[in-house]
Amino acid sequence: MKIKELILSALLLPTLALAQTPNFNFTGKVGNLNKPAMVYFDYMDNGGGREDSVALVDGAFKFSGTITSNNAYARMALDHTGKGKGHAVYTGDVIYFYFGKEQFSLTSKDSLQTAKFTGSKVYDESEAYNKVIGGTIMAVTKTANMEYNSGTPEQKKDTTFIKEIDKRFRKRMQDRTDKQFEFAKANPKSYYALVALSEAAGSKVDVAKVQPIYNALSKELRETDMGKELAQRIEANGLTAVGKPAPLFTQNNEVGKPVSLASFKGKVVLVEFWASWCGPCREENPNLVKQYKTYHDKGFEIISVSLDHVKQSWLEAIEKDGLEWAHVSDLKGWNNEVGRLYGVRAVPASFLVDAEGKIIANGLRGEPLNAKLAEIFK
Repeated sequence: MKIKELILSALLLPTLALAQTPNFNFTGKVGNLNKPAMVYFDYMDNGGGREDSVALVDGAFKFSGTITSNNAYARMALDHTGKGKGHAVYTGDVIYFYFGKEQFSLTSKDSLQTAKFTGSKVYDESEAYNKVIGGTIMAVTKTANMEYNSGTPEQKKDTTFIKEIDKRFRKRMQDRTDKQFEFAKANPKSYYALVALSEAAGSKVDVAKVQPIYNALSKELRETDMGKELAQRIEANGLTAVGKPAPLFTQNNEVGKPVSLASFKGKVVLVEFWASWCGPCREENPNLVKQYKTYHDKGFEIISVSLDHVKQSWLEAIEKDGLEWAHVSDLKGWNNEVGRLYGVRAVPASFLVDAEGKIIANGLRGEPLNAKLAEIFK
């Protein structure tokens, strides 16, 4: 090795050591749980997703790491019985929260649902924000479920009873959205103003309403990854409107080969956004298989853009559901570059593109999609 290279390596060593030093430490104690109990910790940091897991020992666990942003968003799931992460996340004990470059902890007698956080200023600020807007979506949903479960067996079969619960749920959600817009207007320098506006804007952005509030946010907020994503979503509202040319993209398929939308010109193409973990997406797949077999020889194509971040889960879902068309993904989850280009913030989502490359419909699935394809191919 040359002397110059040795000197350069020596200079880099302190920097590398510093970069690897954890800037958050998260400890917890949930009762006296032991194996097979596992806790799964996934978090988003400045647009990047990370995940970790650990077995509980006498109820205790610890996570350490390095984040670049001041506000990371986390999902934590506790698997009490050893059934795996998927079971814990979708049917088990799960919570969502914000944290920062801090040393913090949670404690509970029995579950994450009843846990108390200490030591995190970021968590406390996020809880104060949630209190202002009427709680998290999970909390509002939990209230509706409690209302339903409190009913008698007869009431649970009564459509009027169910409709009343749904009406109250929708009212609470609309009130929550209204308060989010108010919060974003009143606190243009608060990180949670950006959180509020991003969530309230949704997938179908009301540009006339959202754009002025976004423009009033501090430059620092607009330059965060979340701020840039919201700007993309605002722009996508015009780019992906019916009648507009579908935004072109190229992304790698399952074996790393680039697939471009442009290469399908002359075909009717369904650009379908999905993920292996998305229940409604998987439920729609048998219908897509049927439509693909019916119209493929007549010029119908599908490009499925996966918002997965675990390649094996993506590949297994393709094989299990028998999806024989084109698939692409950069395995960045919600930060998939094509998803951000199209302003996708919920799945399933789809855009039907005609032979000239123009968007002729969006959000079609089930019978509405089938009817549209029957109309096109007569």
